[in-house]
Amino acid sequence: MTRHETAQPPVMEEHSRALWFEETGRCGLRDEPLPPEREGDVLVRTLYSGISRGTESLIFRGQVPESEYQRMRAPHQAGQFPFPVKYGYAAVGVVEEGSEAAIGRQVFCLHPHQDRFRVPAPAVHPLPQSLPPQRAVLAANMETALNIIWDGGIQPGDRVAVFGAGVVGLLVAWLASRIAGTEVMISDIEPERAEIARALGLHFALPDAMQNDCDVLINASASSTALAEALSHAGFEARIVEASWYGEKHVELPLGGAFHAKRLSVVSSQVGALPPGRRARWDTHRRMAKALELLDDDRLDRLISGETPFETMARDYPGIIRSSATLCHRIRY
Repeated sequence: MTRHETAQPPVMEEHSRALWFEETGRCGLRDEPLPPEREGDVLVRTLYSGISRGTESLIFRGQVPESEYQRMRAPHQAGQFPFPVKYGYAAVGVVEEGSEAAIGRQVFCLHPHQDRFRVPAPAVHPLPQSLPPQRAVLAANMETALNIIWDGGIQPGDRVAVFGAGVVGLLVAWLASRIAGTEVMISDIEPERAEIARALGLHFALPDAMQNDCDVLINASASSTALAEALSHAGFEARIVEASWYGEKHVELPLGGAFHAKRLSVVSSQVGALPPGRRARWDTHRRMAKALELLDDDRLDRLISGETPFETMARDYPGIIRSSATLCHRIRY
């Protein structure tokens, strides 16, 4: 170094902590460097994230089929299936670095469980001013429910049956009940789900007490038994939407009864693609903005079944996943 040169201070690498699924039934917190800042990026400090029990339990147990490794990748996922992998898609935080207009905004992002993260600005979705960030962890579930409603083609006056009173099933039934004149009933094998359903203004029944001759039936239970029940409660030319994801499980369906005589339709719903009738006018950003808007109802706080600090997640995560009482479990940062 010459006497005219000035030593530059070393660039300090920024770090974050993230939850990783290390192996079947075990997770841990890892310190990892943040990616270098690029033009158009935002740095988000996480306030809350939500555990999506249905999907995350399959990943935690190593039950993602090899054929689905690519399709099951979440935005901003790190690692590879089956393990180790950093997964999750329900993060809510505040922008700390970015454009002047973005700094200080509360946002939702489809990001794994991590205390700070840097992503391109279009990856974050501003929260409506009236939406509490604590409830915004339901945004990915609401987006899925909205897509299911579209795939079901529910119309005013329809008789609708929803099987599975988990978070997605409850949100589907709640959205369907807001369509004029619909008759909506939700079913689950867990009787304690009745209280939550009724708090949302929904009619609850055990599977053997569901209404018959339904126009649209939606299975959000990840149970082939419930899918078979849907067939038995369907009306003539009814539409049955399979919204569950079964991982490695094979499903048997009784198609030898009234399936053909009733001219029933069984269709899939998956949030990774917009329904054909929406693609000309909607994109995923518009859909997410609508999902966030639809969360502006205090009753939906009942779908948050618990809260745990991020610092203890490596210890607490297995119990949260195993508990049948878990709906959306919120992580506090």
